Amino acid sequence: MTDAPAGAARTDEGLASRMAAVEILYRVDQESGYADVLLGGRLPDFAPADRRLITRLVLGTLAWQGRLDFELTHLTGRKLAGIQPEALAIMRMGLFQLRFLDRIPQHAVVDTAVSLAKRIPTARKASGFVNAVMRRATRETAPMPPRGHNEKSYLAVAYSHPRWMVERFVDWFGVENAERLMTANNDAAPNVIRLNLTRGPRAELIEKLTADGFEIGSNGRAPETIVLKSAGRFESVSYREGLFHAQSEASQMIARMLAPRAGATVVDCAAAPGGKATHLAEMVGERGRVIAVDLNFNGLKNARDLARRLRHRNVEFVCADLTRSAPLAPSSVEYVLLDAPCTGLGTLREHPEIKWRLKPTDSARMAAIQSRMLENATALVRRGGAIVYSVCSIAPEEGEGVVDGFLARHADFAIDRGLSGRDEFRDVIDARGFMKTRPDLGGLDGFFAARLIRR
Repeated sequence: MTDAPAGAARTDEGLASRMAAVEILYRVDQESGYADVLLGGRLPDFAPADRRLITRLVLGTLAWQGRLDFELTHLTGRKLAGIQPEALAIMRMGLFQLRFLDRIPQHAVVDTAVSLAKRIPTARKASGFVNAVMRRATRETAPMPPRGHNEKSYLAVAYSHPRWMVERFVDWFGVENAERLMTANNDAAPNVIRLNLTRGPRAELIEKLTADGFEIGSNGRAPETIVLKSAGRFESVSYREGLFHAQSEASQMIARMLAPRAGATVVDCAAAPGGKATHLAEMVGERGRVIAVDLNFNGLKNARDLARRLRHRNVEFVCADLTRSAPLAPSSVEYVLLDAPCTGLGTLREHPEIKWRLKPTDSARMAAIQSRMLENATALVRRGGAIVYSVCSIAPEEGEGVVDGFLARHADFAIDRGLSGRDEFRDVIDARGFMKTRPDLGGLDGFFAARLIRR
């Protein structure tokens, strides 16, 4: 499929955005690509309105893929694994528009789906099939599984989540909260940026962003947090000059939770792609330094590029495997951050493809890795120092499970229980002192974080 969309886009500009969306959906499905990375590579070629449409089509189709596939199985009368992959991507996207978007006429959705199939060489023979299925979809819908017969099977289809994930959510939060969570997971995430306050006062930066075409929405919890009305313009002067970095609000809260003093040395133990490391670099100032450690060399290169764009010269980069050992002397630093690799269960709005790739055993597998990393990261903390352990997951075994296991082995560490007194954390800190956020509770990504003090 890779050679078809570009040519089709040149021949018919009206289909270019849909063709780009189909190409991305195909690559996510068939090449295990990541939607955000693929979108980042394609969106600069399009006007702002088309970018919004492409993003909505891609993320919406992926979010609702389980429900779409349930209905397509009914509409096609066959197993989807036997359908030509490009044709399946076209039908998923077409059905998403029919069921979840109300501004596009049904006949236009059908015509566009057929036109896309005809313009992709490998899907051309399936264009008649696509036409028949899409037309049938305008006349009928597949009946939902009866809720009373098997509630979790119903919830899996109705909210488009794997059944095993539904079972976990219900076990963790109860049915009502699980429904709210899954509803939020299928919504679009807010467009949030972090202002680079080393480049000027907040009001001045906002004025420059506004002049550069950004639509400022609301303030976040911190002075550097801004919620935009629409996606940021990443070809803009403001972007190139390093005035901001796109970063979710919950992610921004992690560095603020560590709260390093000005002039301090901080070790970021899983630093790629650099959002938290550069945030910490701003917080410690020019006289402080951040040592950004990660196993992923390409990820460190991205972090270095980000630090350069934001003009932070106080970040050093070290490639090392923290599951084996820390690359620094024990008890050598006052502040450590470990935003550990995880399942990403709290970021399904931005990464909906995760839903269909995760396995029931992944949380336990990641918890074992996280525990090893936490052991090595805490060895760096001097007495009286602090470490923040965080994950963008809502799975208890990756959050409090890892911390509880660590504390049972290390009596010299304790949870910092003073965070609830800070305004920005007051409503997200539980009785034990853990930060827990969820998309259905205030619109924040799902994060777990704990600030531990070495006594």
